[in-house]
Amino acid sequence: MIDLQGKTAVVFGLANKRSIAWGIAQKLNEAGARIAICYQNDRLKRDAESLSAELRDAKTFQCDVSVDSEIDATFAALKETYGTLDILVHSVAFAPADAMKNDFLETRRDDFRIALDVSAYSLIAVARAAAPLMPAGGSIVTLTHYGADKVFPNYNVMGVAKAALESAVRYLAMSLGSRGIRVNAVSAGAIKTLAARGIGDLQKMLDASEARSALHHNVDTLEVGNAAAFLLSPLASGITGEIMFVDGGFNITGM
Repeated sequence: MIDLQGKTAVVFGLANKRSIAWGIAQKLNEAGARIAICYQNDRLKRDAESLSAELRDAKTFQCDVSVDSEIDATFAALKETYGTLDILVHSVAFAPADAMKNDFLETRRDDFRIALDVSAYSLIAVARAAAPLMPAGGSIVTLTHYGADKVFPNYNVMGVAKAALESAVRYLAMSLGSRGIRVNAVSAGAIKTLAARGIGDLQKMLDASEARSALHHNVDTLEVGNAAAFLLSPLASGITGEIMFVDGGFNITGM
């Protein structure tokens, strides 16, 4: 049984009830952790506050992870509120629409920069801010996708961003290991989230995943949440720098 009683977890990337971040937050809360939910902007504030009310002892904080000053202000507020942190969840990704729908060859420099900044660099930025608040060690989990390894139609620059993110997981695991902070990623299967709507022909991806995966069903946010809760718990104390697939076995198939 996963026991996170007395632990404090900050979760970045909650947009609505379909968010993977929400599935993780629910599972962490079920295990006993108190949750700090971070949402991007005023447009997402109402959903974040509404969902946080469903959790025990949860609070919300606004933070755009592409703005260093907002990260600094958020972690100052987290320190004032909680003192220390034990868990950080990074469930953040974004690429401009043109970079997702156009041929990959046509990716523009600015679109590439934005995708890598928001989807990959932001993990480094929030990990750096969180580390001083984890004096007794801690655990960090981010979300990735098999498109980091293989080409998926219309995934385009996001696949490159996820590849950078996975590399960052390994480098951060080495950088933070001496402080007792573990860093891992969950590679989630296709899920119809708000972010995933930006992928052209998403339904084809969902259908292919269901047909080809070993379990013949698409995973949901709570299944991803279970895996993340494990990685973030003491049960995974010997695991860092790893990518855990939660995709029903889709990644093991060839045809």
